[in-house]
Amino acid sequence: MTLAIDAGGTYLRGEIYGANGLLKKFREKSSTIGLAFWIESILKENTDIKVICISYAGQVKDGVILLAPNIKIDIPEIKSYFENKYEVELFIENDLNCAVLAEANFLNEEDICAIYVGTGLGLGVMSSSKLITGFSGVATELGHIPYKETPFKCGCGKNNCIELFASGLALKNWKKYKNIESNLTLQELKSNTESNKIYEEFEKALLYAIATAITLFNPKIVVLGGGIIDSNPQLESIISTKIVNYAMPIALKNVKIINTKLKDASLMGALMLKARDE
Repeated sequence: MTLAIDAGGTYLRGEIYGANGLLKKFREKSSTIGLAFWIESILKENTDIKVICISYAGQVKDGVILLAPNIKIDIPEIKSYFENKYEVELFIENDLNCAVLAEANFLNEEDICAIYVGTGLGLGVMSSSKLITGFSGVATELGHIPYKETPFKCGCGKNNCIELFASGLALKNWKKYKNIESNLTLQELKSNTESNKIYEEFEKALLYAIATAITLFNPKIVVLGGGIIDSNPQLESIISTKIVNYAMPIALKNVKIINTKLKDASLMGALMLKARDE
């Protein structure tokens, strides 16, 4: 059996697959339990698991978790820990790298960026069918490019990351800072005169981030996903219309910007990790 995990900034989600498909689902809040401890609790109840594939909302390299701004790290050397302690193979990759693997496979595209706006702001890039990861596994960290200083710090330690303006956590922080009602949706923020500034900063930062990705990586397709996009599908049209004012014209030429058609791209990409390693 295979355990596929999407370790996000808000939830840890797991699915067990057998020969006949999906067998079980699990979910736990990321803030309440360490990833390794959670996996061990699943393994104890499901001893037939032989492969673990993890999509991780943080920076990883060669089976080691380097940084996770929004997730508790209990065992950094996660691959060696589980492979030495249990009779399993473990594969782990950044969540957006997993997502872009799935998006590229689904769309049959060699040059593609997946930009997901959820708890944070993430980017995965395939260039000529090659996954861009960088020397230490932290390439394409779009959410952490320097933008503008804020009154609060990012999980990475800086106070000027662009995801401090364009992410679910950013919206939560700014609403609290401005004493705005916490349950207002993005659309309600936009239409409310007292909170419109928060929406405007969100939109501007998101356009800046996407334009940066387009200019740097020259994709043929940009796929938008994540919880904020799922809840606000109109952002696709807004971005497609306004991106011309941000991205380099030649890089923007013939680029398609679309919302994802996949429900669980990160999990789907995680399941592809073993095959890519063979």
